[in-house]
Amino acid sequence: MDRTVRTGRCGVMGLTVAKYYLHPYEEPCLSPSGKSGTVFFGGCNLRCVFCQNYEVSRAERGRAVSPRELADVFKKLEDMGAENLDLVTPDHVSPLIGEALAIYKPNIPVVYNSGGYALPAALEEIDPYVDVYLPDFKFFSPELAERYTGRRDYPEVACAALSFMAKKPIKWDGERLLSGILARHLVMPMCSSDSLRVLDVLKEILPAGAPLSLMRQYTPMGDIAGFPELNRKITAREYRRVADYALSLGFAPLYTQEKESAEKSFIPDWDF
Repeated sequence: MDRTVRTGRCGVMGLTVAKYYLHPYEEPCLSPSGKSGTVFFGGCNLRCVFCQNYEVSRAERGRAVSPRELADVFKKLEDMGAENLDLVTPDHVSPLIGEALAIYKPNIPVVYNSGGYALPAALEEIDPYVDVYLPDFKFFSPELAERYTGRRDYPEVACAALSFMAKKPIKWDGERLLSGILARHLVMPMCSSDSLRVLDVLKEILPAGAPLSLMRQYTPMGDIAGFPELNRKITAREYRRVADYALSLGFAPLYTQEKESAEKSFIPDWDF
């Protein structure tokens, strides 16, 4: 859908930015000094009921910008000392982001921070500007995907998207990832068995040496009134089950999180 003509399921028409700043909490291989030049885009092509950025994903926050103005944001973040350009939730506006990157591409890695629900044809258009893909793989089960994201075909679409992203050559500078793919998976309450299946698929898709980030930061938020099973954080047992399985499959590097990551204090203030 042409986002310059009408609003899509993502909730936006054109580009909107909810916040840009130096974000301190991305994986250490992306920003060793905790200076990720992050841009949060308004709207989303998923409807995750548990979204931690709910106001932004539902397009309740954000200021309209042109591709030229967005290119200026990229330059400003680079001048602020950003170690990368971190594009958060870009899938629904990737052609417009591509226009901005054609105007100005910073001399730091461009990170495509995706929910995983993207078509390979769209990724092919933005790919020349992307250095590192940072996709989620949320669910293996179509039933869980439909219940929690509104997209029953999420697993199928995400597999195709990650298979495309996995073609990006992996390049390291010491412990810093300059090019390639870093997949993420968020462990959810009552979903650890599904997480194991997600890891099986990722083991098949990801190239050798690609890092994996296993997130423990689920915090009850969003629109979960009708989902009582989501009204708690995950247990140590749930997370350890998934982490141990990831280790048994040989994922390396493997990034894990402490239980303290599951706090609302880590969520940005939407003040742009």
